[in-house]
Amino acid sequence: MPQPAKSSRTPATPDAPESAAGNRAAAQRLKMRRELAAAAMELFSTKGYEATTVDEIAAAAGVARRTFFRHFRSKEEAIFPDHDDTLIRAEAVLNAAPAHEHPLDTVCRGIKEVMKMYAARPEISVARYKLTREVPTLREAEIASVARYERLFTRYLLGHFDEHAHDDDANDDPLLAEVAASAVVTAHNHVLRRWLRAGGQGDVEAQLDHAFAIVRKTFGTGIGAGRTATAQPPTAATVSTQGEVLVALARTDAPLDEVMRTIEQALKEHS
Repeated sequence: MPQPAKSSRTPATPDAPESAAGNRAAAQRLKMRRELAAAAMELFSTKGYEATTVDEIAAAAGVARRTFFRHFRSKEEAIFPDHDDTLIRAEAVLNAAPAHEHPLDTVCRGIKEVMKMYAARPEISVARYKLTREVPTLREAEIASVARYERLFTRYLLGHFDEHAHDDDANDDPLLAEVAASAVVTAHNHVLRRWLRAGGQGDVEAQLDHAFAIVRKTFGTGIGAGRTATAQPPTAATVSTQGEVLVALARTDAPLDEVMRTIEQALKEHS
């Protein structure tokens, strides 16, 4: 019986072209947003923020007014072209975090995406910093952008609190998550402002790592047992007695003070 002829065509992979097209569209979108932002920055610096109109920004960028509004809702938004994409990258860092990584370290890696955004174009970042100091409306827009990162990190940390670490009141967890997330954002902003005031000079990543180490030391306890990606031994001791030998199990990534509490509790229960 004759066999059906084999097709020489490679099986279709429809996602690949669509993905490539999507990447090109995203790149073109970001390019246009940056061109509009550069035009806005130039006009704000020469004419002043209040005297500059959306029509003038669009004309300076060589596009129509409607094109401007496809990318920005107002002229104050135009000098922050990268925050939307940076927020997406920061969230991707959180979503792809390895199960063994401490959640605060994950958040610190996430907010480094924000610092990379500023450090990629120091001269523009410094000029924008000076402008936002002079125009309250732009300062408010910047604060609103920062608040989006803080909400993202708060939600993430809230899912990784150890309910056994705060016996007094488990209702404190939302507060602790918000305070810890705020501390990470504050540490980042402190380092960023110092770097911008220095004209974008200096090893900003080393300064950031030092600031994050302080946050980690202060807020690290109690966060970390909530990961569900991989099963881990319980925080509470699993104890067995063999003659006079006491065996207590704890997570290998548990802080030393948590391990000591586990051992002390086991000794009390079997004394």
